[in-house]
Amino acid sequence: MQSNKKQTTTRRRFLRQATLGASTLAFSSLALGKLSACAPEQERKLGIALVGLGNYSKNKLAPALQVTERCRLAGIVTGTPAKAEEWSKQYGIPGENIYNYNTFDQIQDNEDIDIVYVVLPNGMHAEYTIRAAQAGKHVICEKPMAISVEECRQMIEACEQAGVKMQIGYRCQYDPHHQEIMRLGQEEVLGKVMLIQTGNGFYYGGGSDNWRFNDPELAGGGALMDMGVYCIQGARYTMGKEPVAVTAQFYNPRPEIIIPELDDTMTWQMEFDNGAIANCSTSYGARSDYLKVSAQEGNFELHPCYQYNKPEGEVQGEPISFEGENQQAVQMDAFASNIMENTPVVADGMEGLHDMMVVEAIYRSAANGGRREKVG
Repeated sequence: MQSNKKQTTTRRRFLRQATLGASTLAFSSLALGKLSACAPEQERKLGIALVGLGNYSKNKLAPALQVTERCRLAGIVTGTPAKAEEWSKQYGIPGENIYNYNTFDQIQDNEDIDIVYVVLPNGMHAEYTIRAAQAGKHVICEKPMAISVEECRQMIEACEQAGVKMQIGYRCQYDPHHQEIMRLGQEEVLGKVMLIQTGNGFYYGGGSDNWRFNDPELAGGGALMDMGVYCIQGARYTMGKEPVAVTAQFYNPRPEIIIPELDDTMTWQMEFDNGAIANCSTSYGARSDYLKVSAQEGNFELHPCYQYNKPEGEVQGEPISFEGENQQAVQMDAFASNIMENTPVVADGMEGLHDMMVVEAIYRSAANGGRREKVG
């Protein structure tokens, strides 16, 4: 069992450690006026600064930014001097485009950076999205958008007031396999959708000091916030409408591994106004990755569905087959196009807000012994 004296990383400690670490690194003096003449290829691409250089930034976003067509890795924000040096060397990031959490707000003066991508713990999404917007930068924020409906609304308002666009990191919405599921469901190709079954989870055996498993303040919740939000997304974009009510069940069979404040396993049912039902599950104790849809005249599915690799699926026994896409690259290029062409963002802040409305209803239902709760 975990010791009662086990230290958890609070949001304040996270920031303090990050700030103190970064302050020891001597960055080059900021030369943030108008940029000198750039190569045509650089002028054509929007500059993205990654805020937080954890696993997702290192292994997915940074590599994806090497193959994007309309945006590029232009800057970083980190509290770890060693990471700043490593990334600077690996990606040729100039010192004036490297920030820490003390100097973050100075990014407003940097014309080389157009987009700030917030890849921090969930509990920090709202603060850094709002600060990025106030700095005049467009924002991509990783999922879940925030840890409350109220924070989501504040983020949307900040971006609207600043006149910048916001995208939530729902990469699946930009993948052709998921787009085919949307088409099949929303256009009722096989008749009305009546039942959705979807699950997303993995096995966590303990031992990690990752904030997801140890710090309710930073995580905002357990498996539901981390993995279950994909299931909410899958059901919502298959139907093309919002659920009206949920009924949820909470399980924590491993209190020695998952602390009581975080949900180890959650199951829930989402009701839609046409009578359709989505049976959903998420867990840190069991592996799952599927989206199965039953309509009046047939079935379609993705399995695997939500993972980073190419999804696989079928319609009435026939395979859904598209070329594999780098989901992160497609997502970021789509946002860059939205900015350049002033077009609506697909996975915008309202998408994140609607998901958080469902999340809050799920937590209310689970806390009240599975009582049916209205969404919103």
